Amino acid sequence: MVKNISTRKLRENLAGVIKDVKVNFDRYIISRRGEPEAVLMSVDDYEGWLETIEIMSDKKLMNDIRLAEKDIKEGRFYTFEEVFGKKPRKSGK
Repeated sequence: MVKNISTRKLRENLAGVIKDVKVNFDRYIISRRGEPEAVLMSVDDYEGWLETIEIMSDKKLMNDIRLAEKDIKEGRFYTFEEVFGKKPRKSGK
């Protein structure tokens, strides 16, 4: 969720805002005198954005993804069982 916060409110509750960003992946638009100045987000969130930008900037990779999506849509794929000869394990077990 994107939240707005003034620099004054941010100073008053910095620890709580950082916890909110880290735990809930909330993003904050920080405003000064009513004007947006900066964005605060978790490191994991930020790294995910950078990775997405990197992937989307790679024309060959994006073309490969589009071709793979087309293959899946048209039924040209192998299941996990067909590739590995067994059912996938359930996560967390």
